[in-house]
Amino acid sequence: MPEHLIITKHEGHIATVQLNRPKVLNALNLGLMIELVDCLEQLDNDPDVRCIVIHGDERAFAAGADITEMADATVVDMIERDQFTRWDRIRRVKTPIIAAVSGFALGGGCELTMICDMIVASETARFGQPEINIGAMPGAGGTQRLTRAIGKARAMEMVLTGKMITAEEAHAAGLVNMVVPIEFYLESAMKLAREVASRPPISVRLAKEAVLKSFDAFLQDGLEFERKNFYLLFATDDKTEGMQAFVEKRKPEWKGK
Repeated sequence: MPEHLIITKHEGHIATVQLNRPKVLNALNLGLMIELVDCLEQLDNDPDVRCIVIHGDERAFAAGADITEMADATVVDMIERDQFTRWDRIRRVKTPIIAAVSGFALGGGCELTMICDMIVASETARFGQPEINIGAMPGAGGTQRLTRAIGKARAMEMVLTGKMITAEEAHAAGLVNMVVPIEFYLESAMKLAREVASRPPISVRLAKEAVLKSFDAFLQDGLEFERKNFYLLFATDDKTEGMQAFVEKRKPEWKGK
């Protein structure tokens, strides 16, 4: 039987998606990306899933793209392959996604963590965009998302030198949410996912959309978009329940309606 390139599990309202090419440090080949994107879209359409956690194993989240698939490619090959459309599809997933990172998150692996909404890192995590070392550069959003996350100077250093940064450096720079001992990195991500999943699901999706809009538009456009989504929530049962529960000093019961 062929090995599954991803492994999906469910725990309550949380789905975990494990990258499963351990012999090559979870290098992101075409097959894995096809399975991953299809899986994320299916989970996104499941109303019972309120948060998704993506992880690798203790040695690596993902050590980069599978270079063997690109080594002999021409410009025309890459244009026709159009592999980055799959990354655009991940960007359109409405369900919050948390990356649980241990070991290497390099190249495409680093870009995959950054297209997620939050990152929990083990003390062993190492982040980098080393494409410059093979005569290339980031192509799945690395130059854009990394710059927005840690600023121009640090991003320039990482992209132009291929230098890796530690989990603590990534946390100090604002790239990751928290750093924990390796034995707790996945459970810490799950704990964060449970917090997100405990919130009203429509509010969470629209709030995520509004935060991401701040990267896609000028500030005024982002503010207008945020306000539109804020107003839309006043048409939901969960908004009514949430405000009533607050006034009545009780725990709300979310229906996702």
